[in-house]
Amino acid sequence: MNFKEKIRVIENFPKEGISFKDITTLIGDGESLKATIDSIVDHLRDKNIDVIVGPEARGFIFGVPVAYALGVGFVPIRKKGKLPYETISEEYNLEYGSDILQIHKDSIKPGQRVAIIDDLLATGGTICSVAKLVENTGGEVQAIDFVIELTDLKGRDKLKGYDVMSLVKYDI
Repeated sequence: MNFKEKIRVIENFPKEGISFKDITTLIGDGESLKATIDSIVDHLRDKNIDVIVGPEARGFIFGVPVAYALGVGFVPIRKKGKLPYETISEEYNLEYGSDILQIHKDSIKPGQRVAIIDDLLATGGTICSVAKLVENTGGEVQAIDFVIELTDLKGRDKLKGYDVMSLVKYDI
C-alpha cells in the first residue's frame, strides 16, 4: 500500500511554514489502518517482543493494536502528572522550553524486550526520552517503529544504535 497517498498534508498548519502530516485520513480508512498495523507487526514479528511502549497520544493509536496483534501488553508513556502510580521521569527539550514524560516504575520488568511505537519521527527528542525511560526500568529496546519520518529533521541520527523503521518518509 502507498501510505503516503493516505496521509493528508496540510500546509501552513499549525503555523506558517509548517507542512502538517495528518494521520486522521489514514486511520479513518479501515483498509489503510489495517495495512499500517500489519506492516509494523511484520517488522516486529521475529524480534521476540515482550511489550509495546507508546507515547501519548498518537503512540497509543498505533501501539495498542500492534500489541494486540503480537499478543503482548502495552505500556503508555504519559506527560507528567497523568499516571496514578509511582513513576520514573525523563525531561526533554522542545523548540521553546522543555517537557517531562513519565512511565510507571513497575510497568516493564528488567530484561523485557520492548518495541516503541509512535506516529512521527521528527527531531527525535521525544522518542529518545521514551527510550531512556524504557532503559531506566530495565527494559531492552529492540525496535522503534514510526508511521512517518521527517527526514530533513534528522531525528534518526539521535537514535543510532537502535533498529528504527518508518513506513513513510517525507522531506520537509
